[in-house]
Order: sequence, then structure tokens, then C-alpha cells
Amino acid sequence: PDGLILDCGAGRRDSDYPNVINYEIVGYPSTDVLGVAERLPFVDNTFDAAFSFAVLEHVSDPFTSAKELARVLKPGGVLYCVVPFLQPVHGYPNHFYNMTAQGLRNLFDEQFEVKEIGVPQTGLPIYALTWILNSWSSGLKPKAREQFLNLRIADLLGNPASYLAEEFVSGLSADKNFELACTTMLIAEKRGAPIGRGPATAG
Repeated sequence: PDGLILDCGAGRRDSDYPNVINYEIVGYPSTDVLGVAERLPFVDNTFDAAFSFAVLEHVSDPFTSAKELARVLKPGGVLYCVVPFLQPVHGYPNHFYNMTAQGLRNLFDEQFEVKEIGVPQTGLPIYALTWILNSWSSGLKPKAREQFLNLRIADLLGNPASYLAEEFVSGLSADKNFELACTTMLIAEKRGAPIGRGPATAG
């Protein structure tokens, strides 16, 4: 309670604690220090504890952020980190990565002795389900929304491909499909001048 705490990605805070440094990329009234999570402007071994609540999905390099959190914590300092797994795209300014429990552990295994991995009450599956259903229904036109909201859970447990022609599926916008996607894809071409396509060789 009397240690120096870094709230890394604090957001807008209504309460102020003299021993908590609110670090943020946005200059809210509650922000103490402006910056990004990949480059913390603090000397090594500064803090007794660090919070990172729903932040690392928004940084472009969470591995660097994890190393920075380790760097500014004192030996024996405590990290409390929460990240999303089954959450739609959200947040400011970007949303890069959701994580499994294994992914979260992988971020910190090198620098920390992990004491506990779990699901907080605010991260129970019901939060994912209600978030997705509310966002989905809000993206539909009135007729399709009414149809969607009158479905039973049992009506949605079939083969996903069997629903593709339904208006509550086909009627979602491209933005909603990205927000709620089960998977996303990328097709890319390597930069640079084309080279001749000779036979593939190894050696």
C-alpha cells in the first residue's frame, strides 16, 4: 500500500493516489507522465509494483513492453497484468494482439517468476459472450436484428457454414466483420525488385 506503483496505460482515472504514477499516451486530467509502453521514461529498479490493465493488446511490440516493465520494477517487485483473449476489436489508438494464457506467460517468463495465471471475475466467459452478442446485434438492420434477437442459443449451435446465407450473418458490415472476426487473413507480396525464378536450390 505504501510502495511506489506504476499504472502503465492508466487511462482516465477518477481517483488519485499519491504513490501511483498514471502513465498514459493521452493527456487526461489524471495522467502524470505521457509516453508509450515500449519506452518507459523511468530509471531501472524504480517501482515496487506495476499495473498493466487491458493495455498490451494496444501496443505494437508487447515483448518490448514486457521487458520495459521488468526493467523499471525493483527486484522482487510485483506485476499485475490483464490482457484480453476473446474480445472484439476495440480501443485507442490501435488494437494489435489478443492473448491466450500461454501467450501472456510467454511475454513474462524470462524476466519474472510467474506466481499465478487465472481469469479475473471481469474476464469470465459471460463478458465475452454478451460483448459479442450486443455488438453483433447493434450492427444489424432492424429486421435482421429482430430475427437475431429471437434466436435461441440452441439455434446457433450448428455448422457455421449453414448460417452464411442468413441475414444476421450476411448483413454485417465489413467493419463489424473485422471487429468480431473469428479469424483474419493477410495476403502480401515481398518488397523489392523481382528476381528471376530459377529452380529452387538449397545449400
